[in-house]
Amino acid sequence: MSIKSFTELEAWKRARELRRDISELTKSFPSDEKYSLTSQIKRSSRSVTANIAEGYGRFHHQENIQFCRVSRGSLTETLDHLIVALDEGYIDQSVYGKFEDRLSECLRILNGYINYLQKAKERPDNQ
Repeated sequence: MSIKSFTELEAWKRARELRRDISELTKSFPSDEKYSLTSQIKRSSRSVTANIAEGYGRFHHQENIQFCRVSRGSLTETLDHLIVALDEGYIDQSVYGKFEDRLSECLRILNGYINYLQKAKERPDNQ
């Protein structure tokens, strides 16, 4: 079975779920954070799926890998924003822990996809 769209990638699916939940979470943030933390965390979580999609559309393993690395950076940026939300008291430790676990899972899956792409790039039939 071959993948016909980025929407079939497990890394994208998990990041999509995370993005939706981040968007829902930010609805509870104070209104004065609308143009700062709320905007930043939404943008970083959206960047995760957007870069996976863009990399997939490049059709070259190395470019796909690079966009996945950007996506990985956006995951860690999202984690940092969640730490800010925790420090500011917008979320509690329990909520933070759940999101931290999900971000770790997304990173693990994304790293697996990057590893797969790296191996595919190195196969003799792809050079």
